[in-house]
Amino acid sequence: MPKAKRIIPCLDVDAGKVMKGKSFVDLKVAGEPVKMALKYSEEGADELVFLDITATIEYRKTLVEIVRQVAEVLDIPFTVGGGIRSVEDTYEILRNGADKVSINTMAVEEPAIITRLSKRYGSQCVVIAIDAKRSSIAPSGFEVYTHAARKPTGIDAVNWAKQVEKLGAGEILLTSIDRDGSKQGYDLELTSKIAENINIPVIASGGCGTPEHLYEALTLGEADAVLAASIFHYNEFSIPYVKKYLYEKGLNVRLL
Repeated sequence: MPKAKRIIPCLDVDAGKVMKGKSFVDLKVAGEPVKMALKYSEEGADELVFLDITATIEYRKTLVEIVRQVAEVLDIPFTVGGGIRSVEDTYEILRNGADKVSINTMAVEEPAIITRLSKRYGSQCVVIAIDAKRSSIAPSGFEVYTHAARKPTGIDAVNWAKQVEKLGAGEILLTSIDRDGSKQGYDLELTSKIAENINIPVIASGGCGTPEHLYEALTLGEADAVLAASIFHYNEFSIPYVKKYLYEKGLNVRLL
């Protein structure tokens, strides 16, 4: 039997609050991170991702105290990203309860850190976040952005995904900047292009508005997991509901 597909809520955190916006801007408060983390864990989420969305652009470290508080209420794998610039930062995040770290800007600026983290903590701990946008300058049609999707890099997203796999990444968190917060569905072309070119799991992110979008990303997009925020934060759909929907569509998902 193939591995179970994972449903992963995302907490985008700024100044201690969970936020949600569109294309990484126009942020609005969606709730309290600890309360929301506990709710999602109890509902049957497979994992949780916590992203300190302004740490990198504000040149500060991740909100470690909130990470610790969230970790204390979870019994599912927990990934933390935002503001991680060194092996020491990674140690601090893992020491406070995270199971994995997600890096983007630092990985692009210093790719060797991927190998250092993988060797020290294991590749299963190293998630590379790729924020990509459609671009005519990239051979695949998708360009990598850093600094919370504000800075174009000129790097082709597919080539970068293949490179980070070779460097020791254990997983890719792939976000379509164009689709983020749009509720129009994941960018299936982007997701499938990445998934078809690497052998490590791909988490699709950006654009979920319905359970059907989750199904499309896991089938047509060939993703191993799907990340979603708005549909869960605003109680449009519950995790048990979407898992039942996916199960009835024939996908292998973990049910409560």
